[in-house]
Amino acid sequence: MSYELFCIGNPLLDMQVTKGEALLAKYELKANDAILAEAKHEPIYAELVKEHQVTYVAGGASQNAARGAAYILPPNSVVYTGCVGDDDLAEQLKAANKREGLREVYQVKKGEKTGACAVVITGHHRSLVTTLRVAEKFEKSHLESEVVAPLVEGAKVFYVEGYFLTHGTESIVYLSQKASAASKVFAINFSAPFIPQFFGSQLQQIIPYCDIIIGNEAEAEAWATANGLPEPKNIPAVAKAIAMLPKSNASRPRTVVITQGADSTVLVSSDKPNSPKTYTVHPLTADQIVDTNGAGDAFAGGFLGAWVAGKSVDECVEAGHKMGSMCVQQVGPQYKWPKVSIL
Repeated sequence: MSYELFCIGNPLLDMQVTKGEALLAKYELKANDAILAEAKHEPIYAELVKEHQVTYVAGGASQNAARGAAYILPPNSVVYTGCVGDDDLAEQLKAANKREGLREVYQVKKGEKTGACAVVITGHHRSLVTTLRVAEKFEKSHLESEVVAPLVEGAKVFYVEGYFLTHGTESIVYLSQKASAASKVFAINFSAPFIPQFFGSQLQQIIPYCDIIIGNEAEAEAWATANGLPEPKNIPAVAKAIAMLPKSNASRPRTVVITQGADSTVLVSSDKPNSPKTYTVHPLTADQIVDTNGAGDAFAGGFLGAWVAGKSVDECVEAGHKMGSMCVQQVGPQYKWPKVSIL
């Protein structure tokens, strides 16, 4: 069986708590940020379980987006891979994927722990603290295995989260070059400001093969600052600069999409770099917003799902907005059930 959209990333189980102001202070966290856990953060996972009411939600940026795309596409359209342990956390992830119609082909490592993400909610902000555990032991050989290789060959669109570049650049270079050589679509999400800040050289290896680049305003500003742009807060100018970077496959333009939360979304295509498009976000009232965790991933899932379905770029952004809006009205990166039509 072939799946049109192939996604890869770090499979994580999100551990969500609300009213986490004291946790932000204790662990020196920012209200709206995403980081990899350092030694000083390690106690947070046990503390959440012991002292807070935890909501467990299937997470991992690319897996969230894959479930979002699967939500709006016909069954058997999306497949996802990443590395998990043989534990209960992995079983919870599989159950969440099954509900949305997402097939996963995990690399499973015996005796290892599946990755987790502490999600500290304060008001409408979320602070993510990730311990990758076995997720960072993903091996390129898994992509060439007898189960996964045919799925790579059969896919038409590929998607990766920026987080994966902290450990899996070799795998992404392999996939992106393969996609580009076959004139398939390769998409990446910056995922967090620290990726363009501290993993710029890894990003530079991938961007020439990228047809779609997605990020939010904080990630775009971080990229602009890291690359010496004069106006890092000028989102259309930053999107244009990214769109015009060298591209391996010249058969199609590069599309750069920058979301800005409740503010308008900016899109620049490399074939019309001086004509940025701006899309208004339909605002929600404060009491409609339950949880912003996973909203950016939901947007990416909606955008990619619509792209795979052959929709126009305007319709792709609209689908992304609808999925993002749906996600923030749920607890965690989840979608309405029973399913509602998006496309």
